[in-house]
Amino acid sequence: MTNRRDFVLLLGGALAAPRILRAQQPRRIGFLRHARSDATQLADFRAGLEETGYVEGRNLVIEYRYAEGDYARLPELAADLVRQSVEVIVATGTGAVRAAMRATSTIPIVGTAVDPPTVPVVKQFNRPEGNVTGVAIITGELTPKRLQILAEMVPGAVIGVLINPTTTTYDLSREQIEKAGQALQVKLAFVTVSADADFDLAFASFAGQRVGAILPEAEPFLGNSWRRLVLLAERYKIPMIQEWREAVEAGGLVSYAPSLRWVYRQTGSYAAQILNGAKPADLPVIAPTRIELVVNLKTAEALGLTIPPSILARADEVIE
Repeated sequence: MTNRRDFVLLLGGALAAPRILRAQQPRRIGFLRHARSDATQLADFRAGLEETGYVEGRNLVIEYRYAEGDYARLPELAADLVRQSVEVIVATGTGAVRAAMRATSTIPIVGTAVDPPTVPVVKQFNRPEGNVTGVAIITGELTPKRLQILAEMVPGAVIGVLINPTTTTYDLSREQIEKAGQALQVKLAFVTVSADADFDLAFASFAGQRVGAILPEAEPFLGNSWRRLVLLAERYKIPMIQEWREAVEAGGLVSYAPSLRWVYRQTGSYAAQILNGAKPADLPVIAPTRIELVVNLKTAEALGLTIPPSILARADEVIE
């Protein structure tokens, strides 16, 4: 016969069991992006989460939502993540951040490209407001510097600009590039691209206009298309600068940007800290402290291009 003490212990265990089961339920976050992520980017994002003990498939579920290159789908996908009751939304790229902000004012948002000019709610890096924090990639602000590097590498050349007219930052980006071109006294030729089918036509247009170098706009669709851009630049033998060093390691000519690996790792770390109880306002928006200039001399040789000593002297890495 069960005595009173055993009965109390059994009853206490039964009451505690649901709480233990709930505690063991995996946490749930959303991941919103304009296009599918590179495997390396996702690995770095997951590494940032794992630093705080969150492992996808073990104690963490990540709901991935990709717009497949269509910016117009981002609001719908952000709203779906809200309906899934995720605890944090990780939004990569300005369009994704803005869509997440429109979808919720309560679920914490950790974003990349959380820069004051494009995400007005973040007025001060050290004191983010509302439910948004993250990493300010500042790669768009580096576009004038990329243009300057190209003008230095190919002096006197007409520079072709690839730009996406469907982004929320199109007007701002175009104005920024035009002003930089005027300051450098460089002639620019703009060609718009917003889908994979546009790339071949764009490069054929550049070849017809005899552009001497190409500058892609710094935005998620073009940034995510770096592999295709490398191949087209090689086929048409046109020097091109890109954002990410991964493009130069794969055969591109030159890149100038922060470390994308650092950006994704930090984003994962912030998402984990929020799961552990931190509020967005507790986590200052982080801006990268190092901008990398990477040059591929093998590609320059294949293009018949001599890299100026001034650029080689400033390069963080030269691939030979």
